[in-house]
Amino acid sequence: MSRLRQPSSTRARLGSGETWRDAFANRPPWADTVLVRRILAGLCAVAAAILFLREDPERARISVVVAARDLAPGHLLAPADLRLARLPPGAAPDGAETDPAALTGAVLTAALRPGEVLTDVRIVGPRLAEVATGSRNARIVPIRLADSAITEILRAGDRVDVVAVDTTDPALAATLAEDAAVVLVPEPAAEPGAGRAEPVVLVALEARRAAAVAAASLNSALTVIFH
Repeated sequence: MSRLRQPSSTRARLGSGETWRDAFANRPPWADTVLVRRILAGLCAVAAAILFLREDPERARISVVVAARDLAPGHLLAPADLRLARLPPGAAPDGAETDPAALTGAVLTAALRPGEVLTDVRIVGPRLAEVATGSRNARIVPIRLADSAITEILRAGDRVDVVAVDTTDPALAATLAEDAAVVLVPEPAAEPGAGRAEPVVLVALEARRAAAVAAASLNSALTVIFH
C-alpha cells in the first residue's frame, strides 16, 4: 500500500475527486474579505513602525547663524546683525557658527548678504589665520601703510611682502615678511574726500614674522610688494 495516500479523514473533507486547490477556490466569499483585512492590517503595522523609527526631519535640522541684513567687510558685529536659521543635515557649511551671542564684537572679513551663513573664516580669528596661510602657527597683524592709496587696490586674498621703509634713506628698506596673506581691507570712503582715519590692513603671517611686523609698525613706515 502506498505511503503517499491521503488520510481517509482528509479525503472525506475534500470530497470525492476534490483537491486542495478546488477547496481554496470554493471557499466562502467572506474569506476573501478577512484575508484582505489581515494583509492591510499588516501593512499598516509596518508603516507605523517605519514612521515611528524614522527620525523627525524637523528635529534633525541644526541651527546656524546667518546675516540678518547686508554687512560690509570690517563691520563690527552687533546682535541686530545676526539671526538663527534652521538647515537640514548636510546643508550647513563646515565651520558654521551656531551662537550669535559669541559673535558680538567680532570683525567681519567679507561681505554678507541677508541669509548667508556665517562661518569661522568670515571673522577675524585664529581659524582665518590658519586657512589664509596654511599654518596653525599663524597670526593676524594690523598694519597702516605709508601710502594709504595702496589700500584702494589691495584685495582680501592678495599675497604681499611687507617692507619697512626708512623715510630718510629709501636704500635702507628691509623686507620684514614674505608671502603674507591679506585678510581684510577696509571699505573705501562712502563719499570722495570724506574725512576718515588712516585705513588699517590686516595680514596673516607666521607668528615670528608677525611679531617683527607689529614691532616695526610702531616706528617705521610700512609698504607692501605685490606677488
